[in-house]
Amino acid sequence: MSDELQRGLEGVLVAESDLSYIDGEVGELQYRGYPIEDLARNATFEEVLYLLWHGELPDRDALAAFSESLAAEHAVDDAVIETLERLVEADERPMAALRTAVSQLSASDPEPDADPEDFEASLRKGRRITAKIPTILAAFDRLRQGKEPLEPREDLSYAGNFLYMLTGAEPDDVSEETFDMALTLHADHGFNASTFTSIVIGSTMADLYSSVTGGIGALSGPLHGGANQDVMEMLFEIDESDKDPVQWAKDARNDGVRIPGWGHRVYKTKDPRAKILQGKLEDLAAASGGSKWLDYTTEIEAYLTDEGLVEKGIAPNVDFYSGSVYDHLGIPMDLYTPIFAMSRAGGWIAHVVEYQEDNRLIRPLSRYTGPRDQEVTPIDER
Repeated sequence: MSDELQRGLEGVLVAESDLSYIDGEVGELQYRGYPIEDLARNATFEEVLYLLWHGELPDRDALAAFSESLAAEHAVDDAVIETLERLVEADERPMAALRTAVSQLSASDPEPDADPEDFEASLRKGRRITAKIPTILAAFDRLRQGKEPLEPREDLSYAGNFLYMLTGAEPDDVSEETFDMALTLHADHGFNASTFTSIVIGSTMADLYSSVTGGIGALSGPLHGGANQDVMEMLFEIDESDKDPVQWAKDARNDGVRIPGWGHRVYKTKDPRAKILQGKLEDLAAASGGSKWLDYTTEIEAYLTDEGLVEKGIAPNVDFYSGSVYDHLGIPMDLYTPIFAMSRAGGWIAHVVEYQEDNRLIRPLSRYTGPRDQEVTPIDER
């Protein structure tokens, strides 16, 4: 056994997976062998969930049955809404509210005693969790605005239903397609921090509610899930300043400020998901006639590229464009990371079920660096 320390487990292989393949050197991402570009263009989020959970893309009949079963689980118990009301009164953050509400969902699960080794039962739990997260988030946002939550609609897509419950209006085709694509792009990404957290919890044979709740907690940290909000806050700051985007970025770098949405632990070139979202941002800007965020981000990207950051392996990641896309869709900024969780829950569930099929408790070692062989002084002599 090697005594070499790998901080953050960087470069350490801990398991095998059939779910997502990443080549950070060339900027490639695939789900179960399908390039993300192809899935984003030609498959819905429901199809992607089916692919992650069942190992293949569904045919039309399988997709219809799967989408119907997912939509049938959107509603949440009144007790969950009551909890959200109390969290709104306490001025709780959306990500923390989501964590609490998802944990509470287990109380109303119709299969509370299902064996974690019953993988079909686990997928049914996963379907219920995934279906209810949009309802939780939309209800929380409406409650904090003093509005009544809207009942979910089973006749809308997963993406369309969320936008409807959030805004009270059916989304147009461009908005629904864009949001659906964003969900697909965020659904899985290897053994990232939140996925690994979910797997560690799952390796104890805990249930999926525990694993997903843990994943939400890991994703809430600013080093993992919050960069899209940071990018949007940067764009608003630029807009309120008297500087153009390039001058703002120059001054920020001179002051030692890191530009959010740039750099990734895996990608050494532009994130393929960022390329896709940049294209959708162009579509949204053309449809709305408002290109300000697109102009700001592309100008900053061109400047930082000219400065040689991409050559150094520091390039735009998915967060650099996702915040602008969500802003165009009218989504509040502090819901960006919870939306990330809405999508990534599908990946968490797929990884936990996959890992538990050939489970081994995850139990790494640490190197002890403290004192040894100390003697306890009686308390009256200390």
